Amino acid sequence: MYNEIDLDRIDLNQGPPQEEPKRQYYYMAKCREWARDFERGNGRRPTFFIQTFGCQMNARDSEKIQGIMKTIGYEEGDSAKADFLLYNTCTVRENANLKVYGRLGQLKKQKKENPDMIIALCGCMMQEPDVVEKIKKSYRNVDIIFGTHNIFKLAELLALKLFSGAGSGKMIVDIWKGTDQIVEELPNERKYFFKSGVNIMFGCNNFCSYCIVPYVRGRERSREPEDIIAEIEGMVADGVVEVMLLGQNVNSYGKNLKHPVSFAQLLRQVEQIEGLERIRFMTSHPKDLSDDLIDVMRGSKKICKQMHLPLQSGSSRLLEVMNRHYTKEDYLLLVEKIRRAVPDISLTTDIIVGFPGETEEDFKETMDVVKKVKFDSAFTFIYSRRTGTPAAAMENQVPEDVVKERFDRLLALVQEVSAERTGRAVGTVQDVLVEERNGQDTSLVTGRTSQNYVVHFAGRPSQIGSIVPVRLDESRGFYYMGTQLAD
Repeated sequence: MYNEIDLDRIDLNQGPPQEEPKRQYYYMAKCREWARDFERGNGRRPTFFIQTFGCQMNARDSEKIQGIMKTIGYEEGDSAKADFLLYNTCTVRENANLKVYGRLGQLKKQKKENPDMIIALCGCMMQEPDVVEKIKKSYRNVDIIFGTHNIFKLAELLALKLFSGAGSGKMIVDIWKGTDQIVEELPNERKYFFKSGVNIMFGCNNFCSYCIVPYVRGRERSREPEDIIAEIEGMVADGVVEVMLLGQNVNSYGKNLKHPVSFAQLLRQVEQIEGLERIRFMTSHPKDLSDDLIDVMRGSKKICKQMHLPLQSGSSRLLEVMNRHYTKEDYLLLVEKIRRAVPDISLTTDIIVGFPGETEEDFKETMDVVKKVKFDSAFTFIYSRRTGTPAAAMENQVPEDVVKERFDRLLALVQEVSAERTGRAVGTVQDVLVEERNGQDTSLVTGRTSQNYVVHFAGRPSQIGSIVPVRLDESRGFYYMGTQLAD
């Protein structure tokens, strides 16, 4: 594996190789020479800080970035004193962009006090040309900008900055409109030693009319199954017991491979990995969720009894305008199939309120689906107008006061049915993966069931990363209090 390579044995006099990932390991070695000089001159190692916005795909990207930075020789620090500060951005909603602009404004003073600090931006927001132009014009304190398609080039871009002088004022911008390239075998640094996300694909082909993701993440690209299996096997050997398979639409995994493999087939392969205890995945698009996948979940001992199945709207009319390719009736039938196969499954969803043209009747259709499905939880969002998407140009934008009133009604209903669903597990014994010490009471530990329910119970920090039997004694809305039983 390239990520086990000895960087000290790379001959920097030969110049960078052309192929990846060898090219990036050359630049990591080059940056490490700089990091050692920095440490000798300052009596400390250079520090980095990463702020991640958005989804679990971004969180996984940040783990890869962190792995590269640590391989180079940086150590993690805090945002106030970091020598290298990176924002991994999200642009699904306008508010996410505004947060980043606010942070960049605050950093202007910090940059003046420490001109050698390097500020970098990456992620979905950087794939929007107007955003990059605004940053180039208004935030000259930024040093490096790259996007979603070339995160693997971080060491190369950093080397360009370090050896041109961090205080030179030259902004390095490297944005790709798209790519069919997937670079394997680069370093990564997991947040948890016992669980990890695993990218199985990148991009999205769905082009829902409200969504910016296909424009900033590109078209679907699936990783080869053998690469996925090898990565997970390596993680399991390193102590991982649970993986989350990640993709914008995992149900369409494998369609673009030279030798197509379905997501259900991939799951069967992952389940065969010895030592792996749990498998999760997200996100599932209802239009691509196959009967074969449901059958795999029915018979699996490792796939967690949890599924995130975005609804977005209960109105068939609006679903067509959203370009979702299913109806309200299709969605309800799918839920019925899933629950028949896996009766105790936990279903969560996403719902948008105030999509252009939404009427009171449309909204009532959404409320009806929530009442019928009884989701365990739902992420509810007020429609955010994203420039560049078809929905942004639509007429009949819903007045803000109407959207707010509907949102409040939906939230109240979601909380009501969620409390009803989660309370049903009281008195049952569940296998719980212990994840951390409780932040409020150090005599307790916190973990998650197969259904992803949060459970607090008396335990020991040494149990973190272990799966233990716990009786769920009391439901407190969004979590349970439990008692650990003897193994």
